[in-house]
Amino acid sequence: KDDKQESISFAIDDLDINKTLGVGAFGRVKLVRINSKKPELSSVNGQTYALKCLSKKSIVENGLQEHILNEKYIMGELDHPFILNYFGAMQDDKNIYFLLEVLLGGELFKYLRTETQFPESWSRFYAATVVLAFCQMHSRNIAYRDLKPENLVLDSKGFLHVVDFGLAKKVDAGKTWTLCGTPDYLAPEVILNEGHDWGVDYW
Repeated sequence: KDDKQESISFAIDDLDINKTLGVGAFGRVKLVRINSKKPELSSVNGQTYALKCLSKKSIVENGLQEHILNEKYIMGELDHPFILNYFGAMQDDKNIYFLLEVLLGGELFKYLRTETQFPESWSRFYAATVVLAFCQMHSRNIAYRDLKPENLVLDSKGFLHVVDFGLAKKVDAGKTWTLCGTPDYLAPEVILNEGHDWGVDYW
């Protein structure tokens, strides 16, 4: 784990890897359980996590080394009830691994597609959740830059968590001009290349 939480060191051998929860462009997310004989892991033995497995070969071929490091550092800096919990990173010869909170409630996108339209009370609740998560990000000068229903995932109690920090960026002063995000959700200043900061998150 990172400094924001009590330090516990994990290794891949401490994990029982189970089913695949999702597949992305450069790897997959698997459901894992801590199963270790190490005394220092006795307090977390049996706990389940999500393990994001990223192919080193794909990362290098696509020039994403700095991108992945940036994602790791940003996740490590954030600690909020409505932001996906990050517990640490590991690696072996083939992959980089992020150990993450497991969220089994599904994407908000799935529920929006089923319901077609949410009642106003639902929309207010979900919007408030996202705004609170953004408050912590923006207090640390982090622009998220990829808000969409697919990146809002529910836990077992129905609370939303913001996930996927692949496009997040520290904007310490002034603006950034990177053209990034999902086309359907881009803020005007990103499309027009006018420069942007974390204000784009509210678009």
